[in-house]
Amino acid sequence: MSLEAVRDYFSQRGIDHRIEVMEVSTATVDEAAKAHQVVPDQIAKTLSFKVQDDPILIVVSGASRIDNKKYKQRFGKKAKMLTPEEVLDVTGHAVGGVCPFGLAQNVPVYLDASLKKHAEVIPAAGASNSAIRLTIEELEAHSNCSEW
Repeated sequence: MSLEAVRDYFSQRGIDHRIEVMEVSTATVDEAAKAHQVVPDQIAKTLSFKVQDDPILIVVSGASRIDNKKYKQRFGKKAKMLTPEEVLDVTGHAVGGVCPFGLAQNVPVYLDASLKKHAEVIPAAGASNSAIRLTIEELEAHSNCSEW
């Protein structure tokens, strides 16, 4: 279902044909990098957090980590990740396929500057073996990001 939601999302934008479904798992950064033959940092991983009781998504480069100090400065609270069940409920995607596309709920999306060092990144596409290659400009436009 989740992959179909992402397909529908990109179908409306005319680029659903660019979704890649692999025969191997791409659920982790390392698996995705190996499957797509890129460096791990080129994988755009989507992390799910709570700010107060509201969910947000932050997309970062594969080798990046959330800087707790910067997170707290920006959002006013310590970073608290959603549980896998909450992730599925909020995004419609299971952990391993989470992406900012075809979401079950309207969730603010933030893109991390760590992504800008790549001309093209590869976020998941709703399943643990799917992805889509996007330029940074396409990622920004299609993720409906709130801010960088």
